[in-house]
Amino acid sequence: MDPATLIAPSSPLGYPAPYWFLVLFKVLGFVLHSVPMNLWYTGIIIALLLRNSHDENGRLFSNRLMKQMPIIIALGINLGIVPLLFVQVAYYKAFYPATILMAWPWLAIIALLTIAYYGIYIYSYSLKGTVHKTSRWPLWAGWVSALFFVAIGFIFVNGFSLMANLSAWPDIWKNTSVAGAPLGTALNTGDISIWPRWLMMMGLAMMTTAIYSVFDCAFMATGESAGYKRCINGFAFRLYTVGMLWYAVFGFWYSFGTWSAQTKQVMFAYPALILTAVTAVSPGLVWLILLSRFHGAPFKKPATLLLAICQFLVLGLNGISRQIVQNIDIGVYFDVTAEQVNIQWSPMVLFLLLFVAGLLTIIWLLNRAIGEARRPVT
Repeated sequence: MDPATLIAPSSPLGYPAPYWFLVLFKVLGFVLHSVPMNLWYTGIIIALLLRNSHDENGRLFSNRLMKQMPIIIALGINLGIVPLLFVQVAYYKAFYPATILMAWPWLAIIALLTIAYYGIYIYSYSLKGTVHKTSRWPLWAGWVSALFFVAIGFIFVNGFSLMANLSAWPDIWKNTSVAGAPLGTALNTGDISIWPRWLMMMGLAMMTTAIYSVFDCAFMATGESAGYKRCINGFAFRLYTVGMLWYAVFGFWYSFGTWSAQTKQVMFAYPALILTAVTAVSPGLVWLILLSRFHGAPFKKPATLLLAICQFLVLGLNGISRQIVQNIDIGVYFDVTAEQVNIQWSPMVLFLLLFVAGLLTIIWLLNRAIGEARRPVT
């Protein structure tokens, strides 16, 4: 069977906005979503491991992060609406067939997210402002939540990799259908690219968590001891180093071991080679900044903002590179940029106004949350 026969037909309405507009907010929305998403993706696991640390400062950071986690998750979920909206608009011809083939795992995200969110609330509220050990039940709730968030990440990687793995659709459809009707039980586990992509995301998440520990120390932990603030530099550097090495190993596997010949031809040739190289080495800049202050005084707010911006750029470069690779893979079967455009000005203007208003609201809420987080943990 020709995979092209399973691609959704073009909408007679066309794109409601130019492709550049759709992909801009798809990538921007994903990067904004990635920041809090990274914190729950590996940050929860790190915090739960630090809970039993012999280092009091490690337990204190664990406590601080997990008390903030309900807000972080809420922020990440809301920011995740933007990229999900635009991927459905710009890539509907591949998105809907892919998610139909894996409908039940895709729908399971809602159940997993709901349970995980409640588990974090149980753990967070069990802390009651203390660094002492919580009871067994909240601890189990925390670990279940951590595993569910990792599982959600795995399902998302499956979904978005299956969008671009059109050549596998016929076999997946045949193996998971009855009388031609797909059961919706498929996963894209036969695609070897999902494993390094999934694991590479963990490396990025560790790096983001490391930078967040510095941000929390500079902006929110103003009431904590000088000893706690001194230890954060070393903690962030060590965690970032582990995350960067993890990212390098699985990024190498992903790019050299799973990219198609066509993708390599584009991404390893000028001018895309510049983007590929900068994406690969960008974490090194953040690592050097952390190294320069390994034994120094805690980062001040301006330097912390610089670190945060640099890490945001690291995530942004990965988002842009991934988008180009996705377009190359999908482009074998159809050109996402060649769809008819029928600009709908009123929805576009309304979206932009609401997007700006939403960001301003989030900034205001974060400012209030930072004020609350500055209260010392006793």
